[in-house]
Amino acid sequence: MADRYRPMSAVKRMREGNPSKKPIKEGVIVPRAVLAEPNWIEVFKFSPDRAVESANVRCREVASEEWRRVVPVLEVAAGIGEVDHATVKDLCVCVARIDQAERDLSERGLLVSAERGTVKNGAATIAAQYRTQLARYIRELGLSPSARGAITAPDIDDDDPDIWD
Repeated sequence: MADRYRPMSAVKRMREGNPSKKPIKEGVIVPRAVLAEPNWIEVFKFSPDRAVESANVRCREVASEEWRRVVPVLEVAAGIGEVDHATVKDLCVCVARIDQAERDLSERGLLVSAERGTVKNGAATIAAQYRTQLARYIRELGLSPSARGAITAPDIDDDDPDIWD
């Protein structure tokens, strides 16, 4: 079902033959680029602690899988460019950290024993915060095709005097 709050992307409307016959906004034009996968070892650094290192190895794998899954789709559907590299990288980090938090929740449970008794596992809060951030990247920064179509390019008016004059 379509989201009534977000417009359909220009690419999707063109692909479907523009059923609503509304004018198609192109949105911001971003020079297309083939994004190189980041070196995940720089993001999830080596650790002498075995538990931390095993979690980091898993994060590297999950982030790499997400990169290889998402980038080809975004290159075709949304026309991502080099300016989107850091955003897509952060998206993959969010997915990896959500995976890490969910694994902790699976191993230790939603409630854990602490000094003051049984408390909520902090991984639940961390997962929720990363999910909020992930949704924000997709919505606000134009990672989804519908969000890209909602961004409008500024009008260029040559008659305006230079702001520095």
